[in-house]
Amino acid sequence: MTLRTIPAACALGLCLSATGQETPITLQVEQVATGLTRITDISHCGDDRLFLTLQGGTIRILDADNTLLATPFLNITSRVNSSGNEQGLLGLAFDPDYSTNGRFYVYYTNGSGSGTSRISRFTVSADPNVADPDSEEILYTAAQPYTNHNGGDIEFGPDGYLYIGFGDGGSGGDPQNLAQNMSSPLGKMIRIDVSGETGWAVPPDNPFVGQTSVLPEIWASGLRNPWRWGFDAETGDLWIGDVGQNAVEEVSYWPAGDNSGPNFGWRCYEANATYNTGGCQPASAYVTPATSHIQSQQGWCSVIGGRVYRGGTYWRIEGRYIYTDYCGGQFYGLRRDEFGAWVRTQHLASGLYGFSCIGENSGGELFAGNNSNGRLYRIKEACPAPAPVIALDGNGLVSTAALGYQWYLNGTAIPGAVGQSYTPTENGDYRVLANTETGCQIFSNIIEITTTGLAEGDASGATVRPIPADAVIWVDGIRAPGAAAELLDAQGRRVRAAAPLNSGSIALDTQELPAGLYTVRLLGPDGTVLLRRNVPVAH
Repeated sequence: MTLRTIPAACALGLCLSATGQETPITLQVEQVATGLTRITDISHCGDDRLFLTLQGGTIRILDADNTLLATPFLNITSRVNSSGNEQGLLGLAFDPDYSTNGRFYVYYTNGSGSGTSRISRFTVSADPNVADPDSEEILYTAAQPYTNHNGGDIEFGPDGYLYIGFGDGGSGGDPQNLAQNMSSPLGKMIRIDVSGETGWAVPPDNPFVGQTSVLPEIWASGLRNPWRWGFDAETGDLWIGDVGQNAVEEVSYWPAGDNSGPNFGWRCYEANATYNTGGCQPASAYVTPATSHIQSQQGWCSVIGGRVYRGGTYWRIEGRYIYTDYCGGQFYGLRRDEFGAWVRTQHLASGLYGFSCIGENSGGELFAGNNSNGRLYRIKEACPAPAPVIALDGNGLVSTAALGYQWYLNGTAIPGAVGQSYTPTENGDYRVLANTETGCQIFSNIIEITTTGLAEGDASGATVRPIPADAVIWVDGIRAPGAAAELLDAQGRRVRAAAPLNSGSIALDTQELPAGLYTVRLLGPDGTVLLRRNVPVAH
Protein backbone atom coordinates (compact mmCIF):
# COMPACT_ATOMS: atom_id res chain seq x y z
CA MET A 1 0.00 0.00 0.00
CA THR A 2 1.24 3.49 -0.77
CA LEU A 3 -0.34 6.75 0.29
CA ARG A 4 -0.09 10.50 0.01
CA THR A 5 -1.25 12.73 2.86
CA ILE A 6 -2.85 16.10 2.05
CA PRO A 7 -3.46 18.60 4.90
CA ALA A 8 -6.95 19.63 5.88
CA ALA A 9 -8.35 22.20 3.45
CA CYS A 10 -8.76 24.82 6.15
CA ALA A 11 -5.15 24.39 7.21
CA LEU A 12 -4.31 25.77 3.78
CA GLY A 13 -6.73 28.65 4.33
CA LEU A 14 -9.20 27.22 1.81
CA CYS A 15 -12.04 25.74 3.88
CA LEU A 16 -13.70 24.43 0.73
CA SER A 17 -15.25 21.05 0.03
CA ALA A 18 -16.63 19.35 -3.01
CA THR A 19 -19.88 18.66 -1.19
CA GLY A 20 -20.23 22.10 0.40
CA GLN A 21 -21.16 20.54 3.75
CA GLU A 22 -18.29 21.95 5.78
CA THR A 23 -19.25 24.78 8.09
CA PRO A 24 -18.05 28.04 6.51
CA ILE A 25 -15.75 30.38 8.40
CA THR A 26 -17.99 32.70 10.39
CA LEU A 27 -16.72 35.54 12.56
CA GLN A 28 -18.49 36.84 15.64
CA VAL A 29 -17.98 39.97 17.75
CA GLU A 30 -18.30 39.60 21.51
CA GLN A 31 -18.59 42.71 23.66
CA VAL A 32 -15.70 43.12 26.09
CA ALA A 33 -15.94 46.70 27.41
CA THR A 34 -18.14 49.80 27.19
CA GLY A 35 -17.75 53.50 27.93
CA LEU A 36 -14.97 54.05 25.39
CA THR A 37 -16.11 57.34 23.89
CA ARG A 38 -14.83 57.77 20.32
CA ILE A 39 -12.26 54.97 20.44
CA THR A 40 -9.58 55.33 17.75
CA ASP A 41 -6.86 52.75 18.40
CA ILE A 42 -6.06 49.47 20.16
CA SER A 43 -2.50 48.67 21.25
CA HIS A 44 -0.49 46.49 23.60
CA CYS A 45 2.94 46.82 25.18
CA GLY A 46 3.82 43.11 25.23
CA ASP A 47 1.92 42.08 28.36
CA ASP A 48 -1.70 41.10 29.07
CA ARG A 49 -3.11 44.63 28.99
CA LEU A 50 -4.86 46.42 26.13
CA PHE A 51 -4.38 50.17 25.70
CA LEU A 52 -7.39 51.93 24.19
CA THR A 53 -6.92 55.36 22.63
CA LEU A 54 -9.86 57.76 22.83
CA GLN A 55 -10.21 60.63 20.39
CA GLY A 56 -10.71 63.28 23.06
CA GLY A 57 -7.19 62.82 24.43
CA THR A 58 -7.07 59.91 26.88
CA ILE A 59 -5.72 56.37 26.83
CA ARG A 60 -7.52 53.75 28.90
CA ILE A 61 -6.26 50.35 30.06
CA LEU A 62 -8.21 47.11 29.87
CA ASP A 63 -6.48 44.67 32.21
CA ALA A 64 -6.11 40.91 31.87
CA ASP A 65 -9.47 40.40 33.61
CA ASN A 66 -11.24 42.62 31.06
CA THR A 67 -11.64 45.33 33.67
CA LEU A 68 -11.43 48.89 32.39
CA LEU A 69 -9.22 50.77 34.84
CA ALA A 70 -10.76 53.98 36.15
CA THR A 71 -7.62 56.10 35.92
CA PRO A 72 -6.47 56.84 32.36
CA PHE A 73 -3.00 55.70 31.37
CA LEU A 74 -2.54 59.12 29.75
CA ASN A 75 -4.66 62.28 29.77
CA ILE A 76 -3.63 65.08 27.39
CA THR A 77 -7.09 66.41 26.55
CA SER A 78 -5.91 70.00 27.08
CA ARG A 79 -3.40 69.59 24.23
CA VAL A 80 -5.66 67.74 21.81
CA ASN A 81 -7.93 69.35 19.24
CA SER A 82 -10.72 66.83 18.72
CA SER A 83 -13.35 69.23 17.43
CA GLY A 84 -13.31 67.79 13.90
CA ASN A 85 -14.62 64.34 13.08
CA GLU A 86 -11.13 63.17 12.03
CA GLN A 87 -9.09 65.17 14.54
CA GLY A 88 -7.98 64.17 18.02
CA LEU A 89 -5.77 61.58 19.67
CA LEU A 90 -5.50 59.11 16.81
CA GLY A 91 -2.63 56.68 17.27
CA LEU A 92 -0.46 54.91 19.84
CA ALA A 93 2.69 52.79 19.53
CA PHE A 94 4.88 51.27 22.23
CA ASP A 95 8.64 51.23 21.86
CA PRO A 96 10.02 47.76 21.05
CA ASP A 97 12.07 48.10 24.26
CA TYR A 98 9.17 49.44 26.31
CA SER A 99 9.70 46.89 29.07
CA THR A 100 13.09 48.48 29.80
CA ASN A 101 12.80 52.10 28.64
CA GLY A 102 9.09 52.81 29.29
CA ARG A 103 8.76 54.93 26.13
CA PHE A 104 5.71 55.17 23.89
CA TYR A 105 4.54 57.39 21.03
CA VAL A 106 1.27 59.09 20.19
CA TYR A 107 -0.17 60.92 17.18
CA TYR A 108 -2.62 63.74 17.91
CA THR A 109 -4.00 66.95 16.45
CA ASN A 110 -2.81 70.06 18.22
CA GLY A 111 -3.84 73.70 17.83
CA SER A 112 -7.04 75.36 16.70
CA GLY A 113 -8.86 75.15 13.39
CA SER A 114 -7.25 72.71 10.96
CA GLY A 115 -4.48 72.28 13.52
CA THR A 116 -1.15 70.53 13.33
CA SER A 117 -0.48 66.81 13.44
CA ARG A 118 1.93 66.11 16.25
CA ILE A 119 3.94 62.95 17.00
CA SER A 120 5.23 62.92 20.57
CA ARG A 121 7.14 60.60 22.84
CA PHE A 122 6.11 60.00 26.47
CA THR A 123 7.36 57.75 29.25
CA VAL A 124 5.54 55.72 31.85
CA SER A 125 5.70 56.75 35.51
CA ALA A 126 6.67 54.57 38.46
CA ASP A 127 3.10 53.25 38.30
CA PRO A 128 2.96 50.89 35.27
CA ASN A 129 -0.68 51.85 34.72
CA VAL A 130 -0.07 55.61 34.59
CA ALA A 131 2.13 57.56 32.15
CA ASP A 132 3.85 60.84 32.93
CA PRO A 133 2.03 63.58 30.97
CA ASP A 134 4.92 65.99 31.63
CA SER A 135 7.42 63.74 29.88
CA GLU A 136 6.27 64.76 26.41
CA GLU A 137 8.94 65.26 23.75
CA ILE A 138 7.50 66.58 20.49
CA LEU A 139 9.27 64.75 17.67
CA TYR A 140 7.50 65.62 14.44
CA THR A 141 4.80 68.04 13.30
CA ALA A 142 2.88 68.59 10.07
CA ALA A 143 0.52 71.52 9.54
CA GLN A 144 -2.90 70.47 8.22
CA PRO A 145 -4.62 72.57 5.53
CA TYR A 146 -8.06 71.10 6.33
CA THR A 147 -9.70 69.36 9.28
CA ASN A 148 -10.10 65.95 7.64
CA HIS A 149 -7.78 63.24 6.31
CA ASN A 150 -5.33 63.34 9.18
CA GLY A 151 -4.41 59.67 8.92
CA GLY A 152 -3.15 59.02 12.43
CA ASP A 153 -1.92 55.47 12.78
CA ILE A 154 1.65 54.88 13.97
CA GLU A 155 3.42 51.53 14.25
CA PHE A 156 6.88 50.14 14.79
CA GLY A 157 7.95 47.98 11.89
CA PRO A 158 9.83 44.69 12.18
CA ASP A 159 12.99 46.71 11.50
CA GLY A 160 12.54 48.68 14.74
CA TYR A 161 11.79 51.97 12.98
CA LEU A 162 8.69 54.08 13.62
CA TYR A 163 6.26 54.39 10.71
CA ILE A 164 3.72 57.23 10.64
CA GLY A 165 0.78 57.45 8.23
CA PHE A 166 -0.43 60.88 7.09
CA GLY A 167 -3.54 61.62 5.06
CA ASP A 168 -3.45 63.95 2.06
CA GLY A 169 -4.46 67.03 4.06
CA GLY A 170 -8.18 66.82 3.50
CA SER A 171 -10.94 68.64 1.67
CA GLY A 172 -11.84 66.36 -1.26
CA GLY A 173 -9.88 65.12 -4.24
CA ASP A 174 -6.54 66.27 -2.80
CA PRO A 175 -6.86 69.82 -4.24
CA GLN A 176 -3.20 70.65 -3.53
CA ASN A 177 -1.94 67.32 -4.94
CA LEU A 178 -0.07 66.72 -1.70
CA ALA A 179 -0.06 62.93 -1.93
CA GLN A 180 2.25 63.16 -4.97
CA ASN A 181 4.27 66.12 -3.66
CA MET A 182 7.48 64.61 -2.32
CA SER A 183 8.42 67.74 -0.38
CA SER A 184 5.39 67.27 1.92
CA PRO A 185 4.76 64.49 4.44
CA LEU A 186 1.01 64.60 3.70
CA GLY A 187 -0.37 61.66 1.77
CA LYS A 188 2.74 59.71 2.77
CA MET A 189 4.06 57.19 5.18
CA ILE A 190 7.25 58.32 6.84
CA ARG A 191 9.84 56.13 8.55
CA ILE A 192 12.08 57.46 11.30
CA ASP A 193 14.61 56.14 13.79
CA VAL A 194 13.65 57.03 17.36
CA SER A 195 16.17 54.82 19.15
CA GLY A 196 18.30 57.73 20.31
CA GLU A 197 17.96 59.34 23.71
CA THR A 198 16.22 62.34 22.15
CA GLY A 199 14.90 63.38 18.76
CA TRP A 200 14.88 61.20 15.67
CA ALA A 201 17.03 60.34 12.67
CA VAL A 202 16.46 59.26 9.08
CA PRO A 203 17.22 55.56 8.54
CA PRO A 204 20.08 55.30 6.04
CA ASP A 205 18.15 52.85 3.83
CA ASN A 206 15.08 55.06 3.43
CA PRO A 207 14.29 55.06 -0.30
CA PHE A 208 14.71 58.78 -1.01
CA VAL A 209 17.76 59.64 1.07
CA GLY A 210 19.95 62.09 -0.82
CA GLN A 211 17.37 63.00 -3.47
CA THR A 212 16.84 66.70 -4.13
CA SER A 213 13.50 68.22 -3.08
CA VAL A 214 12.35 65.01 -1.41
CA LEU A 215 11.88 64.64 2.34
CA PRO A 216 14.32 61.90 3.34
CA GLU A 217 11.93 60.57 5.97
CA ILE A 218 9.35 59.61 3.31
CA TRP A 219 9.03 55.86 2.90
CA ALA A 220 5.87 55.61 0.75
CA SER A 221 3.60 58.03 -1.11
CA GLY A 222 0.29 58.27 -2.93
CA LEU A 223 -2.00 57.70 0.05
CA ARG A 224 -5.36 59.40 0.50
CA ASN A 225 -6.20 58.68 4.14
CA PRO A 226 -4.44 55.64 5.63
CA TRP A 227 -6.62 55.70 8.72
CA ARG A 228 -5.80 52.22 10.09
CA TRP A 229 -2.93 50.02 8.93
CA GLY A 230 -0.44 47.63 10.46
CA PHE A 231 2.25 45.01 10.11
CA ASP A 232 1.75 41.26 10.09
CA ALA A 233 3.10 40.18 13.48
CA GLU A 234 4.66 37.07 11.95
CA THR A 235 5.94 38.10 8.51
CA GLY A 236 6.32 41.87 8.89
CA ASP A 237 4.28 42.50 5.72
CA LEU A 238 2.44 45.83 5.65
CA TRP A 239 -1.34 46.13 5.19
CA ILE A 240 -3.02 49.50 4.64
CA GLY A 241 -6.70 50.38 4.75
CA ASP A 242 -6.76 53.54 2.59
CA VAL A 243 -10.06 55.40 2.78
CA GLY A 244 -11.54 56.17 -0.66
CA GLN A 245 -12.88 59.41 -2.11
CA ASN A 246 -16.50 58.77 -3.06
CA ALA A 247 -16.52 55.52 -5.03
CA VAL A 248 -14.02 52.88 -3.91
CA GLU A 249 -12.43 51.66 -0.67
CA GLU A 250 -9.10 49.89 -0.95
CA VAL A 251 -6.74 47.62 0.94
CA SER A 252 -3.09 47.70 -0.08
CA TYR A 253 -0.28 45.27 0.66
CA TRP A 254 3.49 45.72 0.67
CA PRO A 255 5.99 42.94 1.45
CA ALA A 256 8.35 43.14 4.40
CA GLY A 257 11.89 44.30 3.72
CA ASP A 258 11.12 46.13 0.48
CA ASN A 259 12.27 49.72 0.98
CA SER A 260 11.98 50.75 -2.68
CA GLY A 261 9.54 53.59 -2.00
CA PRO A 262 6.08 52.37 -3.09
CA ASN A 263 3.65 54.90 -4.57
CA PHE A 264 0.05 53.80 -3.97
CA GLY A 265 -1.35 56.05 -6.69
CA TRP A 266 -3.64 58.67 -5.13
CA ARG A 267 -4.82 61.16 -6.55
CA CYS A 268 -4.02 59.74 -9.96
CA TYR A 269 -6.07 56.67 -9.11
CA GLU A 270 -8.78 55.79 -6.62
CA ALA A 271 -7.97 52.11 -6.18
CA ASN A 272 -7.82 50.81 -9.78
CA ALA A 273 -10.05 53.53 -11.25
CA THR A 274 -8.62 56.70 -12.76
CA TYR A 275 -9.35 59.80 -10.71
CA ASN A 276 -7.18 62.75 -11.73
CA THR A 277 -4.29 61.71 -13.95
CA GLY A 278 -3.00 65.15 -14.82
CA GLY A 279 0.79 65.06 -14.52
CA CYS A 280 0.73 61.38 -13.53
CA GLN A 281 2.90 58.48 -14.62
CA PRO A 282 1.61 55.36 -16.40
CA ALA A 283 -0.57 53.12 -14.23
CA SER A 284 2.24 50.57 -14.00
CA ALA A 285 4.24 53.04 -11.86
CA TYR A 286 1.78 52.71 -8.99
CA VAL A 287 0.97 49.93 -6.55
CA THR A 288 -2.44 48.43 -7.23
CA PRO A 289 -4.52 47.43 -4.21
CA ALA A 290 -4.78 43.85 -3.02
CA THR A 291 -8.55 44.33 -3.04
CA SER A 292 -11.12 47.09 -3.35
CA HIS A 293 -14.80 47.57 -2.54
CA ILE A 294 -17.33 49.66 -4.47
CA GLN A 295 -18.89 51.85 -1.80
CA SER A 296 -22.41 51.74 -3.20
CA GLN A 297 -22.58 47.95 -3.24
CA GLN A 298 -22.53 47.48 0.54
CA GLY A 299 -22.98 50.94 1.99
CA TRP A 300 -19.28 51.40 2.63
CA CYS A 301 -17.74 54.79 3.36
CA SER A 302 -14.39 54.34 5.18
CA VAL A 303 -12.43 51.12 5.11
CA ILE A 304 -11.02 50.16 8.51
CA GLY A 305 -7.70 48.40 8.06
CA GLY A 306 -7.15 45.47 10.39
CA ARG A 307 -4.61 42.79 11.18
CA VAL A 308 -3.47 39.39 9.99
CA TYR A 309 -4.67 36.89 12.56
CA ARG A 310 -1.75 35.25 14.36
CA GLY A 311 -3.46 34.11 17.54
CA GLY A 312 -3.59 30.55 18.77
CA THR A 313 -7.34 30.14 19.25
CA TYR A 314 -8.99 30.26 15.83
CA TRP A 315 -6.93 28.08 13.51
CA ARG A 316 -9.25 28.48 10.52
CA ILE A 317 -8.46 32.20 10.14
CA GLU A 318 -4.73 31.86 10.73
CA GLY A 319 -2.90 34.02 8.21
CA ARG A 320 -6.00 35.90 7.02
CA TYR A 321 -6.09 39.68 7.00
CA ILE A 322 -9.27 40.73 8.82
CA TYR A 323 -10.78 44.16 8.10
CA THR A 324 -14.10 46.03 8.02
CA ASP A 325 -15.76 49.36 7.15
CA TYR A 326 -17.02 52.21 9.33
CA CYS A 327 -20.44 52.42 7.69
CA GLY A 328 -21.05 48.91 6.34
CA GLY A 329 -19.86 46.85 9.30
CA GLN A 330 -19.11 43.73 7.25
CA PHE A 331 -15.95 41.86 8.26
CA TYR A 332 -13.82 40.31 5.53
CA GLY A 333 -10.86 37.96 5.39
CA LEU A 334 -8.21 38.37 2.70
CA ARG A 335 -5.51 35.87 1.79
CA ARG A 336 -3.51 34.59 -1.15
CA ASP A 337 -4.51 31.32 -2.77
CA GLU A 338 -2.06 28.65 -3.88
CA PHE A 339 -1.53 30.54 -7.15
CA GLY A 340 -0.69 33.83 -5.44
CA ALA A 341 -3.99 35.53 -6.28
CA TRP A 342 -5.84 37.52 -3.62
CA VAL A 343 -9.05 35.92 -2.40
CA ARG A 344 -11.46 37.70 -0.08
CA THR A 345 -14.40 36.26 1.81
CA GLN A 346 -17.09 37.97 3.86
CA HIS A 347 -17.16 36.31 7.28
CA LEU A 348 -19.61 38.54 9.14
CA ALA A 349 -22.35 41.07 8.46
CA SER A 350 -22.41 42.68 11.90
CA GLY A 351 -25.20 45.18 11.25
CA LEU A 352 -23.26 47.64 13.40
CA TYR A 353 -22.26 51.13 12.33
CA GLY A 354 -19.10 52.83 13.56
CA PHE A 355 -16.25 50.30 13.75
CA SER A 356 -13.16 52.50 13.79
CA CYS A 357 -10.19 50.25 14.60
CA ILE A 358 -9.00 46.66 14.76
CA GLY A 359 -6.04 45.70 16.92
CA GLU A 360 -4.44 42.70 18.55
CA ASN A 361 -3.27 41.77 22.01
CA SER A 362 0.13 40.32 22.83
CA GLY A 363 -1.17 36.83 22.02
CA GLY A 364 -2.33 37.79 18.54
CA GLU A 365 -6.06 37.72 19.31
CA LEU A 366 -8.09 40.39 17.52
CA PHE A 367 -10.30 43.14 18.91
CA ALA A 368 -12.47 45.80 17.24
CA GLY A 369 -13.40 49.21 18.64
CA ASN A 370 -16.62 51.00 17.75
CA ASN A 371 -16.37 54.79 17.67
CA SER A 372 -20.14 55.22 17.50
CA ASN A 373 -21.29 53.15 20.49
CA GLY A 374 -18.07 53.31 22.54
CA ARG A 375 -17.67 49.55 22.83
CA LEU A 376 -14.78 47.14 22.47
CA TYR A 377 -15.39 43.72 20.92
CA ARG A 378 -13.38 40.55 20.74
CA ILE A 379 -13.32 39.04 17.23
CA LYS A 380 -14.05 35.32 17.39
CA GLU A 381 -14.51 32.47 14.93
CA ALA A 382 -17.50 30.18 15.35
CA CYS A 383 -15.61 26.88 14.93
CA PRO A 384 -12.46 26.93 17.08
CA ALA A 385 -12.30 23.15 17.61
CA PRO A 386 -9.32 21.57 15.82
CA ALA A 387 -9.81 19.78 12.53
CA PRO A 388 -10.02 15.99 12.67
CA VAL A 389 -6.88 14.14 11.65
CA ILE A 390 -6.98 10.76 9.96
CA ALA A 391 -4.12 8.29 9.78
CA LEU A 392 -3.49 4.71 8.78
CA ASP A 393 -3.74 2.12 11.56
CA GLY A 394 -2.72 -1.17 10.06
CA ASN A 395 -4.84 -1.50 6.93
CA GLY A 396 -7.56 0.82 8.21
CA LEU A 397 -8.06 4.54 8.57
CA VAL A 398 -8.83 6.08 11.93
CA SER A 399 -9.89 9.60 12.87
CA THR A 400 -9.18 11.57 15.99
CA ALA A 401 -12.15 11.72 18.34
CA ALA A 402 -15.24 13.74 17.41
CA LEU A 403 -18.98 13.67 18.07
CA GLY A 404 -19.83 12.13 14.72
CA TYR A 405 -18.25 11.05 11.45
CA GLN A 406 -18.96 10.69 7.75
CA TRP A 407 -16.25 9.20 5.57
CA TYR A 408 -15.73 10.37 2.00
CA LEU A 409 -14.06 8.79 -1.01
CA ASN A 410 -13.08 11.14 -3.84
CA GLY A 411 -15.43 13.81 -2.50
CA THR A 412 -18.49 11.55 -2.23
CA ALA A 413 -19.96 10.34 1.05
CA ILE A 414 -19.54 6.59 1.62
CA PRO A 415 -22.94 5.13 2.62
CA GLY A 416 -22.92 3.78 6.15
CA ALA A 417 -19.32 4.87 6.85
CA VAL A 418 -20.11 6.83 10.01
CA GLY A 419 -17.69 5.40 12.57
CA GLN A 420 -14.40 6.68 13.89
CA SER A 421 -12.52 4.20 11.70
CA TYR A 422 -12.94 2.90 8.19
CA THR A 423 -11.22 0.17 6.20
CA PRO A 424 -10.67 1.19 2.57
CA THR A 425 -11.88 -1.24 -0.09
CA GLU A 426 -10.69 0.67 -3.15
CA ASN A 427 -8.10 3.19 -4.21
CA GLY A 428 -8.71 6.93 -3.96
CA ASP A 429 -8.74 10.01 -1.72
CA TYR A 430 -10.20 9.43 1.74
CA ARG A 431 -11.19 11.96 4.38
CA VAL A 432 -13.76 12.34 7.10
CA LEU A 433 -16.27 15.08 7.87
CA ALA A 434 -16.46 15.29 11.66
CA ASN A 435 -18.98 16.91 13.96
CA THR A 436 -16.95 18.91 16.47
CA GLU A 437 -17.74 19.85 20.03
CA THR A 438 -18.62 23.38 18.90
CA GLY A 439 -21.45 22.13 16.69
CA CYS A 440 -19.48 22.54 13.47
CA GLN A 441 -18.69 20.15 10.66
CA ILE A 442 -15.03 20.15 9.65
CA PHE A 443 -13.16 18.07 7.08
CA SER A 444 -9.98 16.22 7.94
CA ASN A 445 -6.81 15.91 5.93
CA ILE A 446 -6.93 13.66 2.86
CA ILE A 447 -5.11 10.36 2.57
CA GLU A 448 -4.69 9.05 -0.94
CA ILE A 449 -4.49 5.27 -0.99
CA THR A 450 -3.05 3.30 -3.87
CA THR A 451 -2.60 -0.42 -3.41
CA THR A 452 -2.15 -3.67 -5.28
CA GLY A 453 -3.70 -5.52 -2.35
CA LEU A 454 -4.79 -3.99 0.90
CA ALA A 455 -2.95 -6.65 2.94
CA GLU A 456 0.34 -6.16 1.07
CA GLY A 457 3.70 -6.82 2.69
CA ASP A 458 2.60 -8.76 5.74
CA ALA A 459 4.33 -12.05 4.99
CA SER A 460 6.95 -11.49 7.66
CA GLY A 461 4.45 -11.72 10.49
CA ALA A 462 6.04 -8.68 12.12
CA THR A 463 4.03 -6.03 13.91
CA VAL A 464 4.52 -2.32 14.49
CA ARG A 465 3.75 -0.51 17.74
CA PRO A 466 2.60 1.84 19.21
CA ILE A 467 0.21 3.71 16.93
CA PRO A 468 0.47 6.64 17.29
CA ALA A 469 4.07 6.67 18.47
CA ASP A 470 5.91 9.13 20.69
CA ALA A 471 9.60 8.51 21.47
CA VAL A 472 10.15 5.16 19.76
CA ILE A 473 8.57 2.87 17.15
CA TRP A 474 9.02 -0.89 17.72
CA VAL A 475 8.98 -3.50 14.96
CA ASP A 476 8.45 -6.87 16.67
CA GLY A 477 8.35 -10.51 15.61
CA ILE A 478 10.99 -10.26 12.89
CA ARG A 479 11.78 -13.79 11.59
CA ALA A 480 13.47 -12.99 8.28
CA PRO A 481 17.29 -13.39 8.48
CA GLY A 482 19.20 -10.30 7.49
CA ALA A 483 16.13 -8.03 7.64
CA ALA A 484 16.43 -4.34 8.54
CA ALA A 485 13.96 -1.52 9.11
CA GLU A 486 13.87 2.06 7.93
CA LEU A 487 11.66 5.05 8.70
CA LEU A 488 10.60 7.42 5.92
CA ASP A 489 9.15 10.91 6.38
CA ALA A 490 6.18 12.30 4.44
CA GLN A 491 8.48 13.24 1.55
CA GLY A 492 9.83 9.69 1.31
CA ARG A 493 13.22 10.54 2.80
CA ARG A 494 14.86 7.99 5.09
CA VAL A 495 15.24 9.53 8.54
CA ARG A 496 16.04 6.41 10.59
CA ALA A 497 17.41 2.89 9.92
CA ALA A 498 18.24 -0.02 12.22
CA ALA A 499 18.90 -3.78 12.32
CA PRO A 500 17.12 -6.23 14.65
CA LEU A 501 18.15 -6.69 18.25
CA ASN A 502 18.80 -10.19 19.61
CA SER A 503 15.14 -10.33 20.57
CA GLY A 504 14.03 -10.07 16.96
CA SER A 505 12.78 -6.52 17.46
CA ILE A 506 13.89 -3.19 16.01
CA ALA A 507 13.67 0.15 17.81
CA LEU A 508 13.40 3.29 15.66
CA ASP A 509 14.08 6.39 17.76
CA THR A 510 11.54 9.18 17.03
CA GLN A 511 11.90 11.50 19.99
CA GLU A 512 13.90 14.09 18.01
CA LEU A 513 11.66 13.93 14.94
CA PRO A 514 8.89 16.46 14.33
CA ALA A 515 5.33 15.22 14.74
CA GLY A 516 3.73 13.94 11.56
CA LEU A 517 3.00 10.84 9.52
CA TYR A 518 5.89 8.42 8.87
CA THR A 519 6.27 5.11 7.04
CA VAL A 520 7.97 2.08 8.60
CA ARG A 521 9.43 -0.37 6.08
CA LEU A 522 10.86 -3.79 6.91
CA LEU A 523 13.32 -4.81 4.18
CA GLY A 524 14.73 -8.24 3.34
CA PRO A 525 18.46 -8.62 2.58
CA ASP A 526 17.71 -8.26 -1.14
CA GLY A 527 15.72 -5.03 -0.60
CA THR A 528 12.31 -6.69 -0.82
CA VAL A 529 9.66 -4.86 1.21
CA LEU A 530 8.41 -7.37 3.76
CA LEU A 531 6.20 -4.97 5.70
CA ARG A 532 5.01 -1.40 5.35
CA ARG A 533 3.13 0.49 8.05
CA ASN A 534 2.21 4.17 8.29
CA VAL A 535 2.59 5.49 11.81
CA PRO A 536 1.69 8.97 13.06
CA VAL A 537 4.20 10.43 15.51
CA ALA A 538 2.64 12.72 18.12
CA HIS A 539 4.74 14.13 20.96
